[in-house]
This record gives sequence, C-alpha cells and structure tokens, in this order.
Amino acid sequence: MQFERINPLTGEVASIAESMQASDMAAIAERAQKAFSLWSETTPNVRRRTLLKAAEALQQRQDEIVEVMLAETGSTRSWAMFNVRRAINIIEEAAAITTQIAGEIIPSDVPGCVAMAQKAPIGVILGIAPWNAPLILGVRAIAVPLACGNAVIFKASENCPQTHALMIDAFIAAGFPEGTVNIVSNAPADAADVVNALIDHPHIRHINFTGSTTVGRLIAKRAAEYLKPCLLELGGKAPFIVLEDADMDEAVAASSFGAFMNQGQICMSTERIVVVKEVAEIFVHKFTDKVKTMKTGDPREDNAPLGAVADPNTVRRVNALIEDALAKGASLRTGGLADSVLMPATVIDCVTPDMRIYSEESFGPVIGIIHAEDEKDAIRIANDTEYGLSAAVFTQDSARGLNVAKQIRSGICHINGATVHDEAQMPFGGVGASGYGRFGGKAGIDSFTELRWITMDTQARQYPI
Repeated sequence: MQFERINPLTGEVASIAESMQASDMAAIAERAQKAFSLWSETTPNVRRRTLLKAAEALQQRQDEIVEVMLAETGSTRSWAMFNVRRAINIIEEAAAITTQIAGEIIPSDVPGCVAMAQKAPIGVILGIAPWNAPLILGVRAIAVPLACGNAVIFKASENCPQTHALMIDAFIAAGFPEGTVNIVSNAPADAADVVNALIDHPHIRHINFTGSTTVGRLIAKRAAEYLKPCLLELGGKAPFIVLEDADMDEAVAASSFGAFMNQGQICMSTERIVVVKEVAEIFVHKFTDKVKTMKTGDPREDNAPLGAVADPNTVRRVNALIEDALAKGASLRTGGLADSVLMPATVIDCVTPDMRIYSEESFGPVIGIIHAEDEKDAIRIANDTEYGLSAAVFTQDSARGLNVAKQIRSGICHINGATVHDEAQMPFGGVGASGYGRFGGKAGIDSFTELRWITMDTQARQYPI
C-alpha cells in the first residue's frame, strides 16, 4: 500500500510513499537487531569513515533533496539548503566523536580490584523526527546513535516521507551493514499503531522523539510500560527579553529572525517578546517596521523570506490565536488573518495572560509582545509557561545578562543572541513540557550509550564467608 503527501501550496501530489503497517514492524526490528550485533563490534575509525561517506552521499543528493523538500513542506529554498548543510555538519560532528566515547578507571577500596566505567552501545534505537527541519532533525536522530555503535530504525514524517527517504538513502549508500539503518513510512492514519508496535517490540531499547508535547507524552507513557528510556525534544514558547539597556537594533534583528525564520515553525522560534515598559514604545516601533519588510511569497519563486506553512491546520490555529487576542484587547501592529498557507508575518502587541497566544505554542508566523514593569517582572513572565526549551535576553551589561539567564527556566538561553541557534556539538534539549534528555556533542554520547561498571580482580580476595 502507498499514501500521498500533498503539496500544501498547490494541492498537487508532492510524493508517494510506502504505507507500512504495524504488522511490518517486527521484521524490521529483527533485521536491526541482527545488524546491531555486527555494527556494535566495529572500530571507531570504521564508524568514522562510514559516517563521512554518508555526509558525502547527502551532499551529492542536495539538489534532489531541496526540490522534494520544497514540494512536501512548502519551505523556502534557503531553508532547504540550510537543512542540507547543517545535516552534513551534524554527520561530520558525529564522525568526529567516535574516538571520544571514553570511559574511566575508578579507584576501588578492594585491593587488586581494577574498576572501570565503560560506555557501551545500547542496541536498536528508534528515532522519530518531524517535517519542519526534516534533514537537521532527521540526521540528528540517527547520526550520533550510529557513531556510538547502535543500529537505528527511523520513522519518517508523514509530511515529508520522500525527503526523509532520500536522507536514509545517503546513509545506506555510505556502506552501513544491511539493517543498521532502517526507515519506516506510514500513512497518517496508521501513525499511532506503527509507533506503538515499534515501542512495544523487545528489540527496541531506546526512543528519541522530536515533535509536539502532546505526542511526546504519549510516547513517554508507552515506553514507561517497558522501562525504556526516551530522549524527548518537544514544544516551546521561547521568551525573548528586552531590557532597557539593550541595543535596540540588535534586539530587533535577532527577535525578527527568531520569530519568523521558516515561518515560525521551529521549536526554538521566538514566541513571546517580553520588553520592559521603559523602552517598549521604541522597540515595538522598530520591530514592527522591520517585520513589515519581511514579505511572504511563493517559495518556488524564491523571492521572499517567508514561504508557505505546512498545512491548512496551521492557518486555522494561528488565525484563531490572532482573533482571540484581538477580541480581548490586543493591538495588531502588522499582518493579520490569512486565507491560505501563505501567511503574513504578524505582530500582536499588548498581549495579556488571558489571551491564548500568551501560553499556547503558535508554531506559525505570529509573535506576541508582552510589556513588563522591570527586569524582575520580565523574568517572571518568561518563566510563566509550562515550556522551557530556548530563551534569549538582550542587555549591554554582560554580567546582568548572565544573571538573568541563570534565572530563566529553560534548557537553552542566549545572551544578546536569537532564540533560534543550534550547533551540532552543543547540548540541545529542554525542561518541563519541552522534554528531557540532550542531543549533541558529548551529551549525545551520554544519551545514546549505556554506562556499565566492570571490575577485574588482579589478586586473590578474602571473602567474609
């Protein structure tokens, strides 16, 4: 069986993919487990060379991937190109850490006992990634697990199955042993059954999921039944604090980028600008002027910074947030309601806690501005959320910025930088409803290995009985 992914902009068929069923998952898990027994015994340099070949193979497929990603997701060409470049960087970083999966010798109180802590591959890893940054998040779900000696089953997004299939093709072309890298594609209606079948299978030892908090909770609950660990990178409601001593032009540049890059469809997207009242008027004026220049256009024409959102559901959700805010007294500075997936960049000022946009993740091209009394109040507002992924604070006083950053409850905080910032070697993840666990760098090694304690007695021991 097959299913179709429809281009969100044209309504035409963007791709056709295999519609796997829950009953197919056991065979895939068995194949992955068999491959794990081989791949886990390979040397660090074999893993490194194979990953670097995957990076080369992905580069070779760049043009095809970009065209498919545009058709499946409606993103801009620049965003698709960035996805490929960053995905290659993630693979290269994973290749570099194969010789950094180190343990340690721990002093023992037992004479002649050599005690070791060893990081060992876990087994078969289930990786699930979304459509919004399909190459970046897809590669992130599998590259470091492979570098650590695990086998991977990757569940493609129903919104970009062909983009993800091309990504997996690059890994297979690199020469990973058969079954080491596997892909699952399914129709949207079958997603829950397919994922549950994978989580339930005894060969699946670990799950990493990037996506909505609602689905992340379901996955965590299901995995908990089998005591299987998860790495969850979920939703966000990133605050962007502007203090009275901030460089206004820099703050405007960073916040407009963070709010509207990829139409605001990034987990790190700036969702709330919290500006102290002393500079609120000047900031809002400058910010609005900047956003007015950020036009939305047909991504196929490649002539506008904003492209299409993923589907009509996004249009309805964002429109509802705008209508609710305006009905409750907020001010529309620019943009407004949309009648298609080509949504305008929208700025809502004077947002208050009773408005849905204050607390609900929009995941679209709309930003709410909240006025704070002072620094203390700004911190309170920033923390007034269940989420805690990314955050930013702007001030020209570095010590002050660091002090504010320490008080914000988030996995990531940038001082004088945008909320949208990711690097392959950095520990990436959130707290609260934004999930738990970390991708990236040495934190990624910890996430995708098991820490084992091994001892070796080098002399006879005396036991009490």
